Amino acid sequence: QVQLVESGGGLVQAGGSLRLSCAASGRSFSTYAMGWFRQAPGKEREFVAATTRYGGSTNYADSVKGRFTISRDNAKNTVYLQMNSLKPEDTAVYYCAASNYVTASSSAYNYWGQGTQVTVSS
Repeated sequence: QVQLVESGGGLVQAGGSLRLSCAASGRSFSTYAMGWFRQAPGKEREFVAATTRYGGSTNYADSVKGRFTISRDNAKNTVYLQMNSLKPEDTAVYYCAASNYVTASSSAYNYWGQGTQVTVSS
């Protein structure tokens, strides 16, 4: 089992940047693919980005491609989401999650953090 705790959310103006972190504890972090998802009010949770166990491959939603970057540091048991050129439509609660394989499907992720709020003002 792994426990996940997100941090780094906040309020930012459109065009700004934020870096989210997700710290993992418990079972070996490097055995999991990691993903970021988000959920805006009144909307379903959606895939944002994912990375393989050692970060060799990444996958992004079309809506964030070229603006967001997922990375991980297995020595620190942490996965990051660097978000640049933020838009008001990026406003959501952002969640990190762990899976046995990299995928955009939320149902494949067994472990979830509590989420961190990102608000982008226009």
